[in-house]
Amino acid sequence: MQRLADKSLCPTVFRLVALALLINVAMVWPAWALTPKQQYYRAEKAYATLKKNPDHQKYRDKWLACIENYQKVYRLNPSGPWAAAGLYKSGTLYLELHTRSYLDADRQEAVDAFHRVIQGYPKSRYTIRSRSQLAALENPAARPIPSPAARHLKNAHAAYDQLMASAKKQKYRDQWEKCVDHFQVAYRSDPRGPDAAESLYMTGLLFKGLSDASRREADLDQAMEYFRRVKHEFPGSAFADKAEAELAGNMSGSAAVADPGDPLASIIAGSQNDDVAGMPHAPLQPPGLVTVQGLRFWSNPSYTRIVIDADQETRFSHRLLKKDPAIKKPQRLYIDLSKSRLGSGIQKFVPINDELLSDARAGQYTGESVRIVVDIKSFKTYKIFSLKNPFRIVLDVWGDDSVRQATGPSASPTRPSNGKLPPGAIARQLALGVSRIVIDPGHGGKDYGAPGYLKGVHEKDVVLQIAKRLARKVESELKCDAVLTRTTDRYLTLEERTAIANTQNADLFISIHTNAVRDRRAYGIETFFLNLATDDDAIRVAARENATSAKNISDLETILNDLMQNAKISESSRLAAMVQQEMYSHLKNHFSHIRSKGVKQAPFYVLLGAQMPALLVETSFISNPRECKRLVSAKYQEELCDGIIRGIRKYIKETSPTAFFFPSVERDKNG
Repeated sequence: MQRLADKSLCPTVFRLVALALLINVAMVWPAWALTPKQQYYRAEKAYATLKKNPDHQKYRDKWLACIENYQKVYRLNPSGPWAAAGLYKSGTLYLELHTRSYLDADRQEAVDAFHRVIQGYPKSRYTIRSRSQLAALENPAARPIPSPAARHLKNAHAAYDQLMASAKKQKYRDQWEKCVDHFQVAYRSDPRGPDAAESLYMTGLLFKGLSDASRREADLDQAMEYFRRVKHEFPGSAFADKAEAELAGNMSGSAAVADPGDPLASIIAGSQNDDVAGMPHAPLQPPGLVTVQGLRFWSNPSYTRIVIDADQETRFSHRLLKKDPAIKKPQRLYIDLSKSRLGSGIQKFVPINDELLSDARAGQYTGESVRIVVDIKSFKTYKIFSLKNPFRIVLDVWGDDSVRQATGPSASPTRPSNGKLPPGAIARQLALGVSRIVIDPGHGGKDYGAPGYLKGVHEKDVVLQIAKRLARKVESELKCDAVLTRTTDRYLTLEERTAIANTQNADLFISIHTNAVRDRRAYGIETFFLNLATDDDAIRVAARENATSAKNISDLETILNDLMQNAKISESSRLAAMVQQEMYSHLKNHFSHIRSKGVKQAPFYVLLGAQMPALLVETSFISNPRECKRLVSAKYQEELCDGIIRGIRKYIKETSPTAFFFPSVERDKNG
């Protein structure tokens, strides 16, 4: 028996030994790993693919992916023969990226890469090239390497020749624009090089040809703008003379009153003539485009929110442009929406004229893209994000905090002055950290919110009643200004509610809602603050309040990390915990069957961009028979508001310990 057992074990032992050997070999050099040489050729292939795709060249992540491929060559074997090549190529790609991004950081990355080659590989042939690149950066006129625009310009002229040879192609706007793209790629690849003037001139020539076919003033204005740029940027070149001749030839027949330093102004002016007879509308206006329907804004001296409304979701990009004193243009921010067209009734020029922004302008930038330009006076920072159902793009711009301190909170829009000292003024004299609270009754107008268990009961009506009671208590008991986002049954978008809180310089933002689920047995109160969702129940509530899907909630979380850098997450969490605890404790003393569902976090649209501690209170389940009856009763609403007030008071005392130390002063002020 012993011998049989030994024989049966032999194959197993051999298998284990063989497996161990394989593992050891794999740990030394994994079978799937590439050698530095193989990685270099893979990087070259990826770069070649990028250079063949002008659309991909517009996106920063595509360039960074190629750069990472070359940097992997170096990391695989820093002392090997391919390391210098990988570093050098990553530097040249950062230089190309810099010609598109205009970011100093990209230029510096290139400089750093070249220095690393020189210091780490002094005998490499790439050291000579790196020195040449650094010398060219210090003195662009001494650049020894041929302009990278030459190859692009050659491709552009080939495309131009094909267009000119085809009368059929000339009937379609997209064919003209593809050719324009070729010359713009050539220009962007070396904006100061010997081929830049020709690239700009040919772009203008193409827009002039397009205007002859389309009979649209906007296209002709674009052409004249490019000719002006050639004349201004390259005054000594042969193409400057040609551009001047084109401008002179157009002067007699041009009656446009557009800003010569701003192409979009010309586009907007020219787009008024969209109905002029000319090329067939079907080819020039491709079907299936997203319609940009309008621009909205809210502002105060230190904050402005602009919303771009569209009828479908689409990709968009944005860029901040520096001030250009040469052509008397202010700093500008533009947002480009791809596959888009302007709606017929859109207001193309929206004056803002606050401390931060001058105006916002919309124009049909190309046949399939819309550009929104915002003229900037001053700003500290800005954020851009999108929301769904319906799709809209939100731009938040903030100014210096000192502006807010100098101007103080904006006047409340809900109450006219009656000559009495407002409660918020008392709060400020008592050094109270919270002087203004914005209360947001959820839903309203066409948005009924959740239906109640009782017939005819709707969330929008119940929360408005609760919000009005809460506002009265905020002013009478906390001596703070109370601002309601709505005082009647009217519809407000979710982004408008936060904008009101920000423009009113609120210190706290409280959104009032009622909960609802299909299971009528569910009951309880819960309080939310803005953060990534931690459970399915929180996702469900956020999806319902956002009027969107659970999938969109997960999509929304991808932008939260950026947005929440300036959000008052910690303070909101603290305020939510205090409001939830006091609300639960107070209601439990007056009613039976009170359940606390606790404090939760989720990405609510209505809280996005709030610049103060903000929370959303789900007061009770309107779908539960018992709680629905309570929600419509004045007694329950009063006690509920008392609980919320107790929570806010506790928060104020913790954050501003001296806030309520002067009761006699309050009595004197009120007396």
